[in-house]
Amino acid sequence: MKIRIVTPAGPMDRNGNSITALRWARILKQLGHRVFVDETYRGEACNLLIALHARKSADSIRLFKKQYPDLPLVVALTGTDLYRDIRTSRAAQQSLDLADRLIVLQPMGLAELPRRLRRKTRVIYQSASRVRRQMRRHHIFKVCVIGHLRAEKDPLRTARAARHLPASSKIQVVHVGRAMNEAMGTRARAEAARNPRYRWLGELAHWKTRRLLAGSHLLSLTSRMEGSANVLSEAIASSVPVVASKISGLIGTLGKHYPGYFPAGDTRALVRLLRRAESESRFYRQLKSHCAGLRPLADPRQERAAWKALLSELSSSRAVNSPSAPRESRT
Repeated sequence: MKIRIVTPAGPMDRNGNSITALRWARILKQLGHRVFVDETYRGEACNLLIALHARKSADSIRLFKKQYPDLPLVVALTGTDLYRDIRTSRAAQQSLDLADRLIVLQPMGLAELPRRLRRKTRVIYQSASRVRRQMRRHHIFKVCVIGHLRAEKDPLRTARAARHLPASSKIQVVHVGRAMNEAMGTRARAEAARNPRYRWLGELAHWKTRRLLAGSHLLSLTSRMEGSANVLSEAIASSVPVVASKISGLIGTLGKHYPGYFPAGDTRALVRLLRRAESESRFYRQLKSHCAGLRPLADPRQERAAWKALLSELSSSRAVNSPSAPRESRT
């Protein structure tokens, strides 16, 4: 089957959607399909379109369905889709209706959808390969923050929390991610200048980010809005425990009873969690044990199996094998 994946950020961008798109492309190629990844769909022949982001990919979704109404369309919903756009954007709402299947990245996402759409929605957890644990220096307790600097990520929350740590604390916060606008970059540079516990590294190659994560004692996830998080799966795969804002998109993977939550935006609560993770070995082991129990969710085999099952559903339908389906081409 010839499959096209559309991701608005583009396959060369290093954000969550592009990482997801490229990982799915690898999986689908392993399953024997020809796969192409682009920012937009321009009418090229294919047997299946997978679009990330209901609102940002709305034009591609409409064009595909107009051109090939009988062929299957899969729309993967991002955090801004689930927790904002499907309530306010007619384009996003239309994308939901046009899709033959919807994908959410954790089961709590189902609750955000109208009941009539849940039957065609599938949960596919994000997976990550295991990166061997890197040497961790004992004279510091490294907390990493991984994510581009934009409002939905509340990117400087961990840095602000680090200001309130006692002088005896060994916590150092290392932040990887691109500033999405100049104002965010200015804020991050100012924070690094005034806060000796905080370093902003900017954007790194994905493999370097994975190594930094594997060499950290803790991942801090402070998002206010999240469909799920690639970096959460990567932390689980690499045995790095997590402290996380208590929002639906993270609860869906970590579970309702995870001990490492803090209320989104609550700096003081995050300070308490960081102190406990650093100074209470029993609490730190509790976080590690819980995350270790989630490792099967991040296993690449489960994500591959989920895609295989979804493609089987679609290929058994009349759509993929319809006489109107375009023939395979070399382009």
